[in-house]
Amino acid sequence: MAHEEKRAWIMAGVTILAYGIYLGLLLGGTRTGPLTEVPYAALMLWSIGGAILGTIVLNIGAGLISPREATVTDQRDTEIHRTGQYIGQSFVILGAVLALLFALAELDPFWIANVIYLGFVLSAVLASVARIVAYRRGFQSW
Repeated sequence: MAHEEKRAWIMAGVTILAYGIYLGLLLGGTRTGPLTEVPYAALMLWSIGGAILGTIVLNIGAGLISPREATVTDQRDTEIHRTGQYIGQSFVILGAVLALLFALAELDPFWIANVIYLGFVLSAVLASVARIVAYRRGFQSW
């Protein structure tokens, strides 16, 4: 397995895990009141920070396990990464547009922040899946 494919698996796994923990804790806080009254900001920041830290640590670990692979990238790796990022960016844009619409509709900041976070999560997962599929099935310029 190419190092860049390992990185895609790490990104997808950590992102899904961190967002799942965030949702679990967020929805667990609804026992005390409505969803929009759950203190979400600290949960979100810890979730994002934990995902970033986890991704860094796991990427370093993957690089230490196979240091020779970690330093070798070719044109194919670059193209797969770029294509994955292009595919994933659609959800960043969608999240931003939805957040703008939510703000214009004067919805609670809870919904605005969460739609942006969800956009980033979906972007990371979709980009990772696109990269994994490209490595597994062979890359052709999409």
